[in-house]
Amino acid sequence: MKFAKGFKDGIPIGLGYLSVSFTFGMMAARSGLTIAQAVFISMTNVTSAGQLAGLNLIVAGAPMLEVALTQFIINLRYALMSLSLSQKLDGSMTTLHRMLFAFCNTDEVFAVAAGQKGQVGKSYLYGLITAPYFGWALGTCLGAAAGTLLPDILRDALGVAIYAMFIAIVVPPSKHNGAVRLAVLLSAALSCAMYYLPGLNQISSGFAIIICAVVVSALCAKLFPIPDSNEEEDAA
Repeated sequence: MKFAKGFKDGIPIGLGYLSVSFTFGMMAARSGLTIAQAVFISMTNVTSAGQLAGLNLIVAGAPMLEVALTQFIINLRYALMSLSLSQKLDGSMTTLHRMLFAFCNTDEVFAVAAGQKGQVGKSYLYGLITAPYFGWALGTCLGAAAGTLLPDILRDALGVAIYAMFIAIVVPPSKHNGAVRLAVLLSAALSCAMYYLPGLNQISSGFAIIICAVVVSALCAKLFPIPDSNEEEDAA
């Protein structure tokens, strides 16, 4: 598959990232970062939840180890996506090309690439990540610029957009999947406990995220194990 086909498939993702990263840019500007600093973060990370968590930790002056561990936990899913997608890559994807593509292998990019028939090569994949990458950077730039120009009332209103996005991601699967619903409820309960309860509220925000993610994911994995294909075949 050619670069043009990949670029065409990536345009809807890029447009979506434009709006989401706009909110990140505004939050970065409100936190005291310059437009250049905000854009630099987006061009070297390309991860919505990771950047938002990292931004809060940077502003709070968190230790480097805490920032690194938080990013590792939040972005660990990308390693699993890359591992899964590696089975669809053709011979043109050498180690260097795999590393470059993995840098921008987001949830949406992975879904589109994995949904292609047959194997995919470097031309298609580079085309696929082009619009999302520059859409993410451009949205950050526009958001950071708007964050320095718009009045406070508009900045506060636009600032809730990122939370609306996460709600929109979580609510639909929660309606039909008990495991997802339990994970959401447990995460919210544990997060509230670590924010309000004496002793627990002394834990920094970065380590609170790590604890919530590890505890809830481990518990749900124990309660709702996914059988592998061999087990399903044996049961049949």
